[in-house]
Amino acid sequence: MKLPGPDHPITITSNPKRVRVLADGVVIADTTHALTLKEASYPAVQYVPRADAKMELLKRSERVTHCPYKGDASYFSIQANGKTLDNAIWTYEAPYPAMTEISGHLAFYPDKVRIEEVA
Repeated sequence: MKLPGPDHPITITSNPKRVRVLADGVVIADTTHALTLKEASYPAVQYVPRADAKMELLKRSERVTHCPYKGDASYFSIQANGKTLDNAIWTYEAPYPAMTEISGHLAFYPDKVRIEEVA
């Protein structure tokens, strides 16, 4: 486990905008409670509460990855409009203590879904 710091900063803030996630025109998530995670020089990521996602359209996959700062990530595929988007979502179900805010949240690959921020 590594802790965020000056050499690898990670910040988590509440996103004041409404965040909507669509896959092939189907709304997968819609929330006013997204968290924006900024990590080092990577693009910002929106983490959406599971309660604001259509979990019935998601199927847990076998994929698991590890981040030394956040912990082990599990993945979901999206099933919408008769199509499957494999491993389009990741989630940290038991993140490291410094990242507990993202527990219970989902993050989406922007090359697989459309993520809209509405003022």
